[in-house]
Amino acid sequence: MSRLHVNIDHVATVRQARRGTSPDPIAWALEAEQAGAQGITCHLRVDRRHIQDEDVLRLRSEIKTVLNLELSLAPEIVRIALESGAECFCIVPENRKEITTEGGLDVIGERKRLKETIPALGGTGGLVSLFIDPDLDQVAATAEVGAPFIELHTGAYALASGSDRERELERLVTAAEHAHALGLCVNAGHGLDYENTQGILAVPHVEELNIGHAIVSRALTVGVRAAVGEMLQIITNKS
Repeated sequence: MSRLHVNIDHVATVRQARRGTSPDPIAWALEAEQAGAQGITCHLRVDRRHIQDEDVLRLRSEIKTVLNLELSLAPEIVRIALESGAECFCIVPENRKEITTEGGLDVIGERKRLKETIPALGGTGGLVSLFIDPDLDQVAATAEVGAPFIELHTGAYALASGSDRERELERLVTAAEHAHALGLCVNAGHGLDYENTQGILAVPHVEELNIGHAIVSRALTVGVRAAVGEMLQIITNKS
């Protein structure tokens, strides 16, 4: 069964709308853990639009599961990541004009920086993944630069419907199989919700799903524990 890591970025988004202290993303994360989440994910962006530096420190201090820190290759953010105590790191592309992450990392184009950054992050004892589109060349490049994990970007699958969704799912399956053959471990995430997550469980070798916005949104109606529990039920039943 794939593990569920819950992304809390958009709890912080609501807080930052007023630049206050409520809602507290760390308290929310603790509720998610109590509901069964096996990890907490957050993205420390250069523009600090949601998660703040102190959130990262508090998360690692207070949560009982693992902290998966998403980060760009910006030197400032890498420095913070190295001191964060996070158990997992996911390197993602970042565009300040985007609303949310719009695509996978260009591993081929970023080979040089990745070959410097991956060993540094791994040297802290953390597991490093690269957030990539289901592209076989990018999968191969991930193995080349030495990252042990990929996280497959499921956004195109999540946005598609009908036969287009089936094609996107097949791309994810093929990429996961290729990654596994190269000795890479596989995670997946982005845009997954209560309607499309069941389908993504057909992708082989996926160890972890990172899901955030859908769970945060659902929690506004039913509460944190129920929202996390409903997603866990989807994953458990399919698996």
